[in-house]
Amino acid sequence: MYDVRTTELRPEKIRVEMKDIQSQRDYRKIPINKVGIKNIHYPITVLDRSKSVQNTVATINMYVDLPHKYKGTHMSRFVELLHLFRPEVSLKNIAAILNRMKDHLNAESAHIEVAFPYFIEKKAPVSNAPGLMDYTCRIVGSNDPSGKIDIISEVIVPISSVCPCSKEISDKGAHNQRGEVRLSTRFKKFIWMEDMIELVENSASCDVYSVLKRVDEKWVTEKAFSNPKFVEDIVRDIAEKLKKDDNITWFSVSAENFESIHNHNAYAHITGS
Repeated sequence: MYDVRTTELRPEKIRVEMKDIQSQRDYRKIPINKVGIKNIHYPITVLDRSKSVQNTVATINMYVDLPHKYKGTHMSRFVELLHLFRPEVSLKNIAAILNRMKDHLNAESAHIEVAFPYFIEKKAPVSNAPGLMDYTCRIVGSNDPSGKIDIISEVIVPISSVCPCSKEISDKGAHNQRGEVRLSTRFKKFIWMEDMIELVENSASCDVYSVLKRVDEKWVTEKAFSNPKFVEDIVRDIAEKLKKDDNITWFSVSAENFESIHNHNAYAHITGS
């Protein structure tokens, strides 16, 4: 008789017999600086200044170093780690995630990049018509072999600008365009994404809205026209404010205008501490 019990595959037996290829020796003696996963989409919860928390979907990259003696890393462990911290992935717990990455993957250094859309309700300047503005936000963190943790917070903010030169030389009007400011900061204490966004918007010719009635269009057009700025002005104004903030230890700010009358973009960048 055929006894099925003698051919049964038990899960524990499978685990014992399967080879761990990643942990095998590699004889090329070349360490790898970063190895891991990229572009994993994952639901997360981030801190929201007005509503306590906000649910969004992030694109996440995670890496560790790989010593020269190992053939590979265990890719599935990165996703397992995300599930442990689900759903909150924020500035508050990035350090804990990096520490767990090093422990879980037997690594000396760990890196994580989290990019996500962040929504803020913004009312039109005159009619007060509500609308949602979306901003791209990023958290970039690393934990080096000495255990030093480095965290950078970044926001990408749409703006509008009017060219001072065009306004000066034109009898009627001035060319204006939409642009984008990318602001990255290191800091001593927690910093709200909303504060970084407001800092950028207040430094532009005018900020951008999702909903505008006719009275609002008149207001933003006239405000921008009365407040012309080059990309150079925008990054300098932001840098000047950041240098006065004792909480900011380092910053990088760039402005790019999607020019309306040129076949190129205008760009400026400042890094400071």
